[in-house]
Amino acid sequence: MIVAVTLNPLLERRYSFKSIQYPGINRDGISELKTGGKGINVSRQLNHLNTPNLSFTFLGGSNGKLIRNLLKNESINFTFINIKSETRDGVVIIDEKNERVTSFLGENSEITEQETEEFKEKLEKIIQNCEMVIFSGSSSCKNTDSIIPFGIKTANQFDKISVCDTYGEHLNECIKAGPTILHNNINEVNSSLKLTLNSEVSILSFQEQLYTSGIKQIYLTDGDKVFYASNFDFHFKIKPPKIKYIDSTGSGDSFLAGIVYGWHRDLTFEESLKLGTSLGAVNASRFDVCNITLKESEEFIPRVEVETVGKKMKILDVTPR
Repeated sequence: MIVAVTLNPLLERRYSFKSIQYPGINRDGISELKTGGKGINVSRQLNHLNTPNLSFTFLGGSNGKLIRNLLKNESINFTFINIKSETRDGVVIIDEKNERVTSFLGENSEITEQETEEFKEKLEKIIQNCEMVIFSGSSSCKNTDSIIPFGIKTANQFDKISVCDTYGEHLNECIKAGPTILHNNINEVNSSLKLTLNSEVSILSFQEQLYTSGIKQIYLTDGDKVFYASNFDFHFKIKPPKIKYIDSTGSGDSFLAGIVYGWHRDLTFEESLKLGTSLGAVNASRFDVCNITLKESEEFIPRVEVETVGKKMKILDVTPR
């Protein structure tokens, strides 16, 4: 079982308009409720890749009840810790004519120390019975900053694969905990760790530093731009396929789901990398979030360019003779 942890879920109230007047009153928008949060997005995408998973999160208040119903309707397998605070919500405005998406997010939930400890206790039990645990998205508040480092250390203790895709002040502690896999957007890394990764040399140096600390795979993406990945101490430069860009929301989550799918299905590093990149590209070409099938991604996989940087990996032919 693959577990996706979301510390800061979101109830999205989405309004789609054929066209929008700026400024002005806009009527007849089509409204829809959606569940957001990076870990939940990963779970949704894994479902579309026919990969069993469990989503674990905090939920509270009327928004939490709505999210529970939405997750059930999407057939997303989930469990949660109930909180006193209201789960955050947000409004997403879609201008179809101008292919423009604007998001307004409400304040984060306040999680108590007791709720945080309850989450950790349940997380420890879940990790013991899973294959891989994914920590994806932001921390809700100061109390929850300790959860991902705790989860990574617990995964290491029970010899489980851990994936870290978070940002903010707690990122440094998450890295110190030693996840198996790290995925981040370059801008998030620079902002969270007060770094300036703006060249190939600086990015490769950062990857080497992370590998020395025990992280096996590192993916530092940059939207539709060239990005870098590493597998142990082998480095790669990746050029995503050209697409008609509409909205990048969830593209990093689709990418990560492709990487996780590759680990789960024993794909080669390059196969996983190309799949994840193609999923992220397809996601960015539409308004919908993390609803891509394997078949839809197949057109883009051959367009992903992967180039080794530095020493080359040796591929051994182990075919029986």
